[in-house]
Amino acid sequence: MNALLLALLALAGYILAYHTYGKFVARKIFRISNSNIMPSHIFMDGVDFVPAKKHIIFGHHFATIAGLGPIVGPAIGIIWGWLPAFVWVFVGSIFMGAVHDFSSLIISARNEGKTIGDLTGTIISPSSRYAFQFIMQLLLFIVLSVFAMIVGLLFTMYPESVFPVWMQIPIALWLGWQIRNGKNDLVCSILAVVAMYTTILIGIYLPIRIPPLFGSSVTSWCVLLFIYVYFASAVPVHKLLQPRDYINSHQLLVAIAMLFLGLVVAHPVITAPAINPAAKLDGTDIPNLMPLLFITIACGAISGFHSLASSGTTVKQVDRESDSLFISYGGMLLESLLAVLVLLAVAAGLGMGLEKDGIVYTGLDAFNHHYVSWITASGLTSQLEAFVVGGSNLFASFGIPPIYGASFIAVFIVSFANTTLDSATRIQRLSFQEIFRNKEGTIRKPFDNRYVTTFFVVLAAALMAFARPAAEGALILWPLFGSLNQLLAALALGLVTIYLIRKRINILVAFIPMIFVLVITVWSMFQNLIQYMDQQDVLLTVLSSVILVLTAWLLITSVISLFRIRDDKTMEISQQ
Repeated sequence: MNALLLALLALAGYILAYHTYGKFVARKIFRISNSNIMPSHIFMDGVDFVPAKKHIIFGHHFATIAGLGPIVGPAIGIIWGWLPAFVWVFVGSIFMGAVHDFSSLIISARNEGKTIGDLTGTIISPSSRYAFQFIMQLLLFIVLSVFAMIVGLLFTMYPESVFPVWMQIPIALWLGWQIRNGKNDLVCSILAVVAMYTTILIGIYLPIRIPPLFGSSVTSWCVLLFIYVYFASAVPVHKLLQPRDYINSHQLLVAIAMLFLGLVVAHPVITAPAINPAAKLDGTDIPNLMPLLFITIACGAISGFHSLASSGTTVKQVDRESDSLFISYGGMLLESLLAVLVLLAVAAGLGMGLEKDGIVYTGLDAFNHHYVSWITASGLTSQLEAFVVGGSNLFASFGIPPIYGASFIAVFIVSFANTTLDSATRIQRLSFQEIFRNKEGTIRKPFDNRYVTTFFVVLAAALMAFARPAAEGALILWPLFGSLNQLLAALALGLVTIYLIRKRINILVAFIPMIFVLVITVWSMFQNLIQYMDQQDVLLTVLSSVILVLTAWLLITSVISLFRIRDDKTMEISQQ
């Protein structure tokens, strides 16, 4: 099949889905209205609650949810074949992921901008709040610790990306200052993007490496990154986070346009197998497709982290409720489109030429050589290599030399990983403060101070990261991440379902995706638990067991909540 044709079909499908199913969910199910005042206006504090223009918040939201997810997930998920990966990304994003992101934002907006964890106590029961918050905090703790290591590793792998990524900070500060002073944000953002791409060209000829700390440059980078995210996540959101994410959204659009142009010029044939026969074997080399595909490819289809972004930072910046559809539902579809382009870069672009040890592999040989086994294909370096090589091959088709193409992609990857690190820190600080909020709505000291809370959050992640050499301490908990992330998505959809029941609205848009994701995730978690027990990994066994118990508790309290709703309805009818 021609890769360009599949890309165009996907693009047309996303546009159609946005204007049909997306608007149906927004207008008929959630009945969005600009008469509902957003939390950004009610609680405007100039730090976290700051209303901004729709396209600026779209850039922030997309940069927060994207990260490495829509790149590494499809790059490894394609090992089972491009067809099941594509179907899950395309269908999952429209009917599950985008609904999940949008509904999380809306119910948060209608409940004082509370995070999805805090809302659990309001919508389900007070006791369920702490169970949900534990799962949230564990996920964010892993994200913060692991992403610091990943960004440090990426800086080491791609030293040419160091200068442009760090230069995004002064460029973003300048852009934020210009916007706050009433300058044209589109013109200023274009100038900022031009400046950023200029730094990319400089970075190619000025690769930066730093001395190792305790034997590893990754450790050195992590120290700097933890210091940076402490300040970046504590300063007012419109001074750094908003403008930097806005720049990154432009960078994304440029990357998507370049990938599409490569597909137009090269119009390569998909050489990867539609369904990989080797992946259907029951051997130990490649795990079975079910349920692992749906855990491996998360952000391109549905991801629980997105509900944290929607209800954590994005909702506090949305100006009008009608903006929510474009920001969250549209943002998820754009991320899914990126995942599709990554799939095609690997499925078709990689086949245009993969050089290994002086030998150039093409077509199916290139795919088979790269995806020779699960172990070799599932490492971060291998995942990124597949996309970098495939993407730079597409860029080369319209005249961009591989050295420049690879650098553009490397900066793109590191920028979004770094943005997720920033936003995750802010989200964890906000959700952590909610845990210590009393019944009067006041946050207990000393966690009412954002600098103190941020310090506690960053310190805990740093201690975890440095528990092992090369900041690999977080890898101790990393095996939990995939299932934990999808579990959070299922629980968020469950919360949305109960919200709709309380409002006496059709629940199927949230209930059906919730059941699917929950079944797949619990299936995966039980498989993992058995594996941890076989490996005699006490820590992961205990944590997995605790998470399963908390999940059961959340489901039980949800059912009890539903019975209460039914009893309330019965009482209302009897009183009429």
